[in-house]
Amino acid sequence: MRFFYKLSLVAALACTATAPAFSQTEITEKLPTDYLTKEFHTGRRQALRDKMPSNSVAVIFAFPEEVFSNDVNYVFHQNPDLYYFSGYKEANSMLLIFKDMQGSGADSYNEVIFVQKRDAAQEQWTGKRLGVEGAKSRLGFKMAFNGADFAAFPIDFKKFATILYDGVPGDVGADISKGSLSDLVNNFKSKAEIKDIDKGLMSDLSLIAQRGNPKNIDRIMAYLKPKMTQDAYKNNALLQQLVAKPDSATLIDFKAKIGGTMGGMVQYDDAVMQLRGVKTPEELVLLKKSVQISSLAHAEAMRAVTPQMSERELEGIMLYVHKKYGAEDEGYPPIVGAGGNGCILHYEENEATAVQNQLVLMDVGAEYHGYSADVTRTFPANGKFTEAQKAIYQLVYDAQEAVFPLCKEGVPYSSLEAKTGEVLAAGLIKLGIIKDEKELRKYYPHGVSHHLGLDVHDKGGYGGDLKAGMVITVEPGIYIPAGSPCDKKWWNIGVRIEDDIQIGKDKGINLSEDAPRKWQDVEKMAAEKSIFDAGKFPALK
Repeated sequence: MRFFYKLSLVAALACTATAPAFSQTEITEKLPTDYLTKEFHTGRRQALRDKMPSNSVAVIFAFPEEVFSNDVNYVFHQNPDLYYFSGYKEANSMLLIFKDMQGSGADSYNEVIFVQKRDAAQEQWTGKRLGVEGAKSRLGFKMAFNGADFAAFPIDFKKFATILYDGVPGDVGADISKGSLSDLVNNFKSKAEIKDIDKGLMSDLSLIAQRGNPKNIDRIMAYLKPKMTQDAYKNNALLQQLVAKPDSATLIDFKAKIGGTMGGMVQYDDAVMQLRGVKTPEELVLLKKSVQISSLAHAEAMRAVTPQMSERELEGIMLYVHKKYGAEDEGYPPIVGAGGNGCILHYEENEATAVQNQLVLMDVGAEYHGYSADVTRTFPANGKFTEAQKAIYQLVYDAQEAVFPLCKEGVPYSSLEAKTGEVLAAGLIKLGIIKDEKELRKYYPHGVSHHLGLDVHDKGGYGGDLKAGMVITVEPGIYIPAGSPCDKKWWNIGVRIEDDIQIGKDKGINLSEDAPRKWQDVEKMAAEKSIFDAGKFPALK
């Protein structure tokens, strides 16, 4: 059973006995041995320092804890940036990275981490904490303090020419005690005289600055206009100018000015995007494992599926395989959509009680040691594609095949989308589903690729050329919901095939090849026996 810390607080206070201690000789923990090393994180801090402007400091906060229900929180997920640069996985923490050495002599330093204080009573309820000494010995920090010490820490932020940070966390939770995230954020804002900036607005401004171009300005406007009623958006002069006159000249002016008004955040975003966008060899080991686990899970789902299965049962099969191979979590809420549900891009309910004789679209990726896969497969629940399903599937497969040769260093990122649109539009016209390539977005509403790593939509550049070491998705899709202006035989067919590709010097490497892609191989896999076939569960009373 689960105990709740808040509900048990009175009992804990009333109890004066000390909890029994267990020695390391009594219990031996079998923990994974393939986490990123402290040397990796130290190297990443130096790599950021190398990109920082002179006389600057970077400030990175932990993510806030989020309430799941009443007094129960979701499992904590660290800010990927803080983990990337420190290896620290706990809440209520912050990291300072200085471009130049601070102090003098033996007391000089160029980085400081503030962590959660060790607390035996709390740790009995919520798990062991690393503490100051752990941050020094296990993470390699010379300067580490408890979070409550930041208020009195002697730092004058006003002396720095630039403060690099990813905005100020907004929803920091109800805990305002010393050392909490709220306490850290409020002290930083006071010390640095930082004003609140809406996190969603900052994210959108940064995205437009990175990815906006004359070809996608119409899509940017369609995305922005519903948001322009929000105070943060309608009070931003730069956005108002762009919405009022959405042309190339205004977009260029927007990009130039955003650096002047939000320089520290733009510079932070640019530097971290460059670093996280190209994976190191250590990262690739973990990312490849995450993708392979996901691919094996997709293959098992193909073997196990029957028309009588529910969407949630298929999700459970995949999650079991993930856990079997040591994945801690999924990189995003699993998407398991049968028939028309597969035409909903981010369908997460997974509540259909039987997938029936329909296509099943499964977009499910494991997260292993923080690194997320993103793999999608679409297959027939009865093991055989209909002719209509096969035609759409083959078209999506052909688009993937046309993009794969472009996944190498030096190729413009934008060419992947151009090639995808070319193949899909021509195919839909040939099938009589559309008459003009301008209608493509009706059935292909998303992009073909994004970066992959510590976030499923990872930080990385989209405006220039591909670089060796990047890992991206290639995910064309066609979605034809019921009621679409085409022959009814196409209705409720949704197909997406998504693979994770490591960019190389001369060619890309498909990391998700363990999950079949050709329709013939999908049908062959569906005919194989599954390890779940023999499972029999008692009926519910």
